[in-house]
Amino acid sequence: MEEATAIVIATFSAALVTLGAAWGISKIGAAAMDGMARQPEAAPKIQTGMLIAAALIEGVALFSAVICLLAVIL
Repeated sequence: MEEATAIVIATFSAALVTLGAAWGISKIGAAAMDGMARQPEAAPKIQTGMLIAAALIEGVALFSAVICLLAVIL
């Protein structure tokens, strides 16, 4: 019974991590598109910053998913 509960909690946590990462990256994309529409000459700098921020969010999401999977295994 306890093992099933741990699996459900880890699965729910992984789902929350995925949703949070998707929401964060979508907010970054929307803000970058808005910024590029307002100042097209700054598009390369905005795009670089957007990609770096998205990669950092994706990295945190990956680490969180690994922690959830380790919680199930251990």
